[in-house]
Amino acid sequence: MAEVIIARDQSEAGDIAASIIVNKIITTPGTVLGLATGSTPLSTYAALARSVRDGIVDVSGVRGFALDEYLGIPAQQPQSYRSVITREVVEPLELTPEYVMTPRGTGANIESAGAEYEALMAEAGGIDIQILGIGSNGHIAFNEPGSSLASPTRIKALTEQTRQDNSRYFDSPDDVPTHCITQGLGTILRARHIILLGFGRHKARAMAAALEGPISATIPGSIVQFHPKATVIVDEAAATELANAAYYRHARRSAPWSSSKE
Repeated sequence: MAEVIIARDQSEAGDIAASIIVNKIITTPGTVLGLATGSTPLSTYAALARSVRDGIVDVSGVRGFALDEYLGIPAQQPQSYRSVITREVVEPLELTPEYVMTPRGTGANIESAGAEYEALMAEAGGIDIQILGIGSNGHIAFNEPGSSLASPTRIKALTEQTRQDNSRYFDSPDDVPTHCITQGLGTILRARHIILLGFGRHKARAMAAALEGPISATIPGSIVQFHPKATVIVDEAAATELANAAYYRHARRSAPWSSSKE
């Protein structure tokens, strides 16, 4: 069962997630992080950046692998996840740029890009901590409902809902790519520790389905129930539909060995 932490708000959630990551980096300077994009992990990255600025942790040896990339967008384009990761993670956290990878979304033989990325992650020793957000339809990374629970990194078509959700980053909804390359659910499950974040009332139903519903390809986030070490951090709004919220609060208060306190 995942460890579920109900935080007051996104800021506290980010502090909790960052503390887990900082402690891991301190004990394992070459930690390999799986990096999510979007608004959900920003409070975590902000807390990590403060720890770096305050000299609490040295991230010079940290490696990172982004979850996904749009297909057909050059890396230098602002909407590419290569650019987003650089702006929101590499630069604020002062990570070593050449240690942070994103899947290849352009170039020849694009059908082989997924296998190439899997090989790079394996060469790095695998992901130590994978940071994840969850979509309102239960998707994680770009694994839309219906994705295979054992899927590797591969090219996927984006749903119209996801394209609409992401259109705010583009000049026109028509500019949003129709396809992406994304780490698969099987890839994500190989991470040694998963941190799944969910904030806001609009994420409450998806989070409840992922944590307390059946494990199903219909709710890709439900794979956290399979994982031996998953920490789920939600704010009060995203916790409103959790049937076992009282138990999660009790377990958090009574477990000094909680992963969030390592």
